[in-house]
Amino acid sequence: MAKIKDILIELNPWWKEKFTVEYKDREIYRQIQKFMPLPQILAFTGLRRVGKTTLMLKIVENALRAGFAPSNIIYFSFDESKDVEVREVMKAYEITMEKDFRGEKYLFLLDEIQKLTDWADQLKGIYDAFGKRIKIIISGSESLFVRRISKETLAGRIFEFKMELLSFKEFLIFKQFDFKPVGIHEKELTKLFNEFTLTLGFPELVNVKDKDVIKKYIKESIVEKVVYRDIAALFKIRDISLLESLLNLFMEEPGQLVDISKLASELGVSRQTLSNYLKYLEDAFLIRKLYNFSKSRQKVERKLKKYYPTIVSVDLLFKEDNYSKSKIFEWLIVNQQKAEFFWRDPYKNEVDIIKTEGKLTPVEIKYGRIVLKGLLAFMKKFKVNDGYIISLDKEQKQKINGKFIFVIPAFKFLLK
Repeated sequence: MAKIKDILIELNPWWKEKFTVEYKDREIYRQIQKFMPLPQILAFTGLRRVGKTTLMLKIVENALRAGFAPSNIIYFSFDESKDVEVREVMKAYEITMEKDFRGEKYLFLLDEIQKLTDWADQLKGIYDAFGKRIKIIISGSESLFVRRISKETLAGRIFEFKMELLSFKEFLIFKQFDFKPVGIHEKELTKLFNEFTLTLGFPELVNVKDKDVIKKYIKESIVEKVVYRDIAALFKIRDISLLESLLNLFMEEPGQLVDISKLASELGVSRQTLSNYLKYLEDAFLIRKLYNFSKSRQKVERKLKKYYPTIVSVDLLFKEDNYSKSKIFEWLIVNQQKAEFFWRDPYKNEVDIIKTEGKLTPVEIKYGRIVLKGLLAFMKKFKVNDGYIISLDKEQKQKINGKFIFVIPAFKFLLK
């Protein structure tokens, strides 16, 4: 209990003094505002180092500004305290601060809660007992920390929000660059887009351009911790080196079309083992799976899938040849668009992204030469009138056989 008390005092400086947090505006913060007054638990998921803890501390700061009692705001991280139960934290707080959870309103923030094996059952009991008085906010570094539990455990009691890597627009906010109107800042935005690529989407890498620093950060702060600590502990994996090799395969060559049986044979593992490992990487936010688009859901499931890493190899990131640059360009746009579908037909016509929200929209990514073949084939087959090509710096509009093709620079497309 004394150890928990010490941790609480260290992690809650607002109990003793004025508190502010260094925070740059993130899109997700506006999304969650409407859910704050509701009794449900808010759960933030996302890859390590994307800013979940900072977001929680921003909520603390805003609550303080709104007049919430500092002593009634409790933050605790389970990252290094996985053997501590939530009730123990509550008890230590009540003793330390001479409080009673049954008497007032509280804000209770629990970071990296997936470290607790039965966290959902613990929170269910607390929510049912104190739900009207305690607003609970939790975070975790794997999507499975919410989805893995039975739907009945916290049904109706929890809302999940995934915190993404930085968008280009958020990066510009971090850089304090006012990009409007876009038309008069095109040269600056092209330069900043290239700089944005080096961040790999991590807030802490904004303004960092040194290859060795970036490489060490990605290896030690992200890959090793997620693969060797988070995934290994969650799934009790025997062959971690195989998992890391699989991840490196995608990081070195993003956008691979994967035949599960063939790749399993090449790696010397069963098809089921490979499928499981791919799912682990996906649920840990380390890779993104794209389905080959079809209007038939059964056909979508049967076709080969494409896999993109969330973070690419830093060596690939710094290569200067056009092939490597084009792969990085494609990887960045796919992840920025949160793509779910691509399209490839038996004649090898291909489109990089198929957007299905609202009207069906094909988006092709071209770092260099503009090629229309795949885009026009898709538009003809699915009777689509508008198609888009994301280029590095070209901008034009074409009309071909009654179809409109819009070529747009990446920086402009991502700011719309």
